[in-house]
Amino acid sequence: MQSAPFLLDRLGRAGMSDVVTVEPATGGLAALAGIATRREAPPVFVKAFAEAPDDDVFVAEAEGLTALRELGGVVTPEVILADRELLVLSVLRPRPRSEAFWERFAHMLAHLHLSTAHPRFGWHRDNWLGRRRQTNSWHDDGFAFFAQHRLLRWLGEPRVEAALDRDDRAALERLCHRLPDLLPDRPACLTHGDLWAQNVLATADGRPALIDPAVSYLWAEVDLAHVWSTSPPPEAQRFFAVYAELTSLDGDWPARMPIVQLRQHLAVLAQFDDDWGAGDQIRATLAPFRTRS
Repeated sequence: MQSAPFLLDRLGRAGMSDVVTVEPATGGLAALAGIATRREAPPVFVKAFAEAPDDDVFVAEAEGLTALRELGGVVTPEVILADRELLVLSVLRPRPRSEAFWERFAHMLAHLHLSTAHPRFGWHRDNWLGRRRQTNSWHDDGFAFFAQHRLLRWLGEPRVEAALDRDDRAALERLCHRLPDLLPDRPACLTHGDLWAQNVLATADGRPALIDPAVSYLWAEVDLAHVWSTSPPPEAQRFFAVYAELTSLDGDWPARMPIVQLRQHLAVLAQFDDDWGAGDQIRATLAPFRTRS
């Protein structure tokens, strides 16, 4: 489908009749997106689904942006419109290629995680990770929440069923059972939930800004693992050291990242024909938990 005519039509249906053109935007994987030029107003970012998975996708995303900004002090785009068909946001810029930017982002992310501690795991509503609903039912036990709602929930997805054999699935269940031995017992905090490098942008004055959240109260390392595991650029090297110092993170954290990132690899495997190596990463992480004769 050609995204520009489709988005232009959706904007018109939403009452934004001053849009002149829509230029397709790159980077997103689940939805159609573009930058809309307007006659007498600043341009806006717009995205929509050709076939939306449900009516609450964009409302939940807009709420997540607001929560990150109001609860955690994170810079996010202004929400101009969010309804069942369309999300319209103020326009951000590509992030600069500088170590100073990533150090600034480390301070922002550390503040988000340190300032939003919560006694329970979950969120007051379900939201979305790509085209799949993210269940956020409240739970007192972070290990049980992560196992049930972030790992095992993907086993019923057709692409996951096809990619992982019976021993792989059994290994995932063993890993989930052993989570209290494999990961430290951390409190919940507000997490972005889909923090790969493409979702880190910048404001006009160069401040880090985040888009495309799938928020919940969960372990901070869910966000850290996503940055760590998705090929951050060379200038991001200091980000991890600064974040670790600000949050008093122990030195063993890199060894935990493959386990924490299983959630995102499973989500990619479930939703896209090209899994960009996610299946291999999952099998490598699960290998120690497979049965041995």
